[in-house]
Amino acid sequence: MFQNEISNEISLDLLGDFELVCSGHRVRLSLGAQRLLAFLALQSDGVHRGAAAQQMWPDYPCHRAAANLRSALCQGRRTDCAPLVDCIGQRLRLSPVVRVDLRTIGADARKIVDGPGPPPGNAEALIDSLTQELLPGWADEWLELDRERWNQLRLYALEGLAQRLLAVGQYLPALQAALPAIAIDPIRETAHRIVIEIHLAEGNVASAVQLYQHYSDFLLRELNVNPSPQMTSLLQGLLSA
Repeated sequence: MFQNEISNEISLDLLGDFELVCSGHRVRLSLGAQRLLAFLALQSDGVHRGAAAQQMWPDYPCHRAAANLRSALCQGRRTDCAPLVDCIGQRLRLSPVVRVDLRTIGADARKIVDGPGPPPGNAEALIDSLTQELLPGWADEWLELDRERWNQLRLYALEGLAQRLLAVGQYLPALQAALPAIAIDPIRETAHRIVIEIHLAEGNVASAVQLYQHYSDFLLRELNVNPSPQMTSLLQGLLSA
């Protein structure tokens, strides 16, 4: 496969279901080709052929893993798209013509995490993207670290986005950002605290107290600990009323 000039006509979605779209048309690929493209999309600097084969087929002998890799490369060629993989000596990389949703959304998420500021104009679409898991249902070992990295990035981004939206009084979008963060890590306090702040800002004191009590009971049951003083102080004078 040969290197091509950068184009926006090919997109690869890894958030949610795997999907490759070329010139507006969904491309059907074998599972082996899908796995190879997904694997390469997660290697920002490319990867040596041998390392790719070993990581993708860790339970196979080296010669069988190498044969599987060659088969996946061959299957990936059988499309009407521009070449999807660059072969540079013994190194493989996803062609730069392919736009990967994880990279695009990840860059937007890092902007949220990096510091304060107004909510972005695409907040609603960004929230929708951040609720998506990385290739859910795929059990490949090589995905585990990248999946955890994505979960942590989207968790922090959702919390940061919820705080920005709360600061400008956009309460419903703020809730829509904070609640998925709770779903990612129910034990983590930050998103729970933001939801309490949203309820209080709206004047929904009962909802704020109820959420605090549910979270407090959950922590006691699971870890035998209490919410932090920072969280408790939000409801100072209300819990004993």
